Amino acid sequence: MTRLAPLITTEQLAAMLGDLNLRLYDCTTYNEPVPPGSDVPYRAVPGDRTFAAGHIPGADFLDLQGEFSDTSSQQFFMMPDVAQLESAFGRHGLDASKTIVLYSIGTMMWATRFWWMLRALGVDVHVLDGGFDKWKEEGRPVETGAPKGYPATTFKAVPRAGFFVDKTAVAARIGDPATVIVNALGPQFHRGLEPSRYGRPGRVPGSVNVPAATLTNADKTLTTLADAEAKFAAAGVTRDKTVILYCGGGISATIDLFLLAQLGFERLTLYDASMGEWARDTALPIETD
Repeated sequence: MTRLAPLITTEQLAAMLGDLNLRLYDCTTYNEPVPPGSDVPYRAVPGDRTFAAGHIPGADFLDLQGEFSDTSSQQFFMMPDVAQLESAFGRHGLDASKTIVLYSIGTMMWATRFWWMLRALGVDVHVLDGGFDKWKEEGRPVETGAPKGYPATTFKAVPRAGFFVDKTAVAARIGDPATVIVNALGPQFHRGLEPSRYGRPGRVPGSVNVPAATLTNADKTLTTLADAEAKFAAAGVTRDKTVILYCGGGISATIDLFLLAQLGFERLTLYDASMGEWARDTALPIETD
């Protein structure tokens, strides 16, 4: 295969189907609402039913919360230890020798979350622009039924440092002129103008707002790099600073991370627990308009 960029088109993927070196994964999860007063912000439901109803031919399915997260944590979707991930990815036939393409339904953030996790493990992969929505809209072939999977392999991680930070590290960087902290949630939540399902309304003090939703188009594809760069620059996100991204649960912020990485930003990290932890911890400061 020719060398691919991290973001690939539906046309490129269509030309790759049937290649024995291709490993294609649907990464979809759904955050379903919970009753008011619940101890959790939502219920994480794997997208296996929508996968069975229709998926790109040959794809396997990855259950983010069920197999690829730290289920002992009080937070959803937390990065688990390397051994768990090596075992889980190996079961799904994923290893660095293959061409790995990730996609999701409804939003690309589930695919970009896996992209960020795999980068942290030393594996560079590809994300399908527009995901299954664009693929289906274009009338491309669709397969139904449960995943057939790929032959298991030995996945050996080569972890890269600095991809995730905790609340202590974030708190220590508040007010640091060499750091910019970026909230990927919508402006109403960033400003604390609406109740938050995560706890106290508001933001990490001093953080700026580049909502993930403003970085995508109506057809679920990502915006252009030029548009993304302009939006980040307007918020004061520059290459000379360490950039810490957060959102509600460490998922939508990976859309920001994906675009920043394509723009050549190097000092990027994700506050994994995000507002799901910060808003509930009254020892941590919070800021509203």
